[in-house]
Amino acid sequence: MSDLLNTILDAHGGRARWEAAHRITARQFFGGALWEMKGHPGALNDVEVTVDLRREFVSQKPFFDAGHHTSFTADRIAVEDADGTVVEELLDPRASFAGHDLMTPWTRLQLAYFSGSAMWTYLAEPLSLTFPGVRTEEIGEWTEDGEKFRRLHVVFPDSIATLSTEQTLYVDSSGLIRRRDYSVEIAGNTPAAHYVSGHQEVSGLVIPTTRMIYSRDENGHKVPEPLVVSVHLEDVAVS
Repeated sequence: MSDLLNTILDAHGGRARWEAAHRITARQFFGGALWEMKGHPGALNDVEVTVDLRREFVSQKPFFDAGHHTSFTADRIAVEDADGTVVEELLDPRASFAGHDLMTPWTRLQLAYFSGSAMWTYLAEPLSLTFPGVRTEEIGEWTEDGEKFRRLHVVFPDSIATLSTEQTLYVDSSGLIRRRDYSVEIAGNTPAAHYVSGHQEVSGLVIPTTRMIYSRDENGHKVPEPLVVSVHLEDVAVS
């Protein structure tokens, strides 16, 4: 494990605390231009999200219907009712995005898959960076707005469903992740610059509560308009 990854883990509460936790829940608010582009304006805004820290699983509720929730794993997305009965499901959901670009509309199940894979990536980090098959390597530094960042290149295995197999994390002088770069594979490899802020300590874990995601130009700089996605969390709890 790289020295930078150890620094990240320590800054976010320590590996031992993360390994002792089971799940994170929060009230989730989504904004930005993406949801209207994909045909679901306002979708998954002001819902409860639950992320499992021991395995790749996410549930969000309500999902359009007051009695429905999502069930996301790496190879399946489903909508279930309050009793756990499957309303609809899609196996191998990633394959359904073949040929998509940023403007291609999504079905509701595709929306649920995107959101599930994104929220697990965000909230299970940095513990997820220690999972089997995840490779990390420190690369060159980056300076933005006068601040210098160390950078960690991450490669996820096929067993983990995330927005991009390869991602780069930008780490500030205190060890907190402040930005991530990736190309959204299920949206035609659209390049993204993703800014992270609002870190809060919850039950010993340091968890960011605000994310602002923009397109990224060929020089690695964010394109300030439009704001593609915003994520804000309230009432964060760890169990």
